[in-house]
Amino acid sequence: MNEVRTIRKIITGRNTEDGAGVKLVRVFGYDDTKDFDPFLMLDAFDADDPKDYIKGFPWHPHRGIETITYLIKGDIEHQDSLGNKGSILDGDCQWMTAGSGIIHQEMPKPSDRMLGVQLWLNLPAKYKMTKPKYRGLTKENIPIIVEKGSRVHVISGVYNGKTGGIEGDFVKALYLDVELEPGAEWRLTTEKENTVFVYILQGKATFEPSENQVVSEKHAVLFDHGDEFFIKAKDHGIRFLLLSGKPLHEPVAWGGPIVMNTREELNMAFKELEDQTFIK
Repeated sequence: MNEVRTIRKIITGRNTEDGAGVKLVRVFGYDDTKDFDPFLMLDAFDADDPKDYIKGFPWHPHRGIETITYLIKGDIEHQDSLGNKGSILDGDCQWMTAGSGIIHQEMPKPSDRMLGVQLWLNLPAKYKMTKPKYRGLTKENIPIIVEKGSRVHVISGVYNGKTGGIEGDFVKALYLDVELEPGAEWRLTTEKENTVFVYILQGKATFEPSENQVVSEKHAVLFDHGDEFFIKAKDHGIRFLLLSGKPLHEPVAWGGPIVMNTREELNMAFKELEDQTFIK
């Protein structure tokens, strides 16, 4: 019999500003690395007023991680030191492997609504200095599986036999965007020891068949170990992101946009930035 995952904790996150003054919610981050391993940080943004985000994220470096920007609504122009340039639009995903070092910028443009998230995924120690790589997924590259009462956007990993837009090179993370109709129930078989959490974009739901606690939008829910995930949408339906990944169980040394395994590696990265030898 499957062991259904129970709620470990519910996270509201905190309002903050990042970049040149972008208002966002830091759902989890620096102090949560053990709980969410291999996921490092989740920033969520939902704004109708361009003044909340128009200053954007000017040129800045990354090393040792993958940054994954998923945009439900909006328009973000981007450039990077690999020569990539373009726009992330409604339903698109930008998956960037910083590896040994990349410098990029993300500059949102005025739109009716800016709704999306940026996730930081850790790289295993042996791949921290891998060659940087950029992958841009348009919504046409993200499969949608329609089932009874649900629509599942498969961003990465494999769901119901369908491979997503990306299958991670280093951490095989499952990343789903799930829409459920009012009252719909949805189950997912999970690797027992994987870290599993959801972030609710819109709506409300209960989790676990015997759970009566209702969790509303703009909250993340982290689950205990188990081999099945269960959710039931409330009266107005729900849209949520689900992430699942195998923990790395490695030390984390985090300095701003750079995440390594030791303080010495961090110091080296910042010295290389000063010496202009950061890009390999």
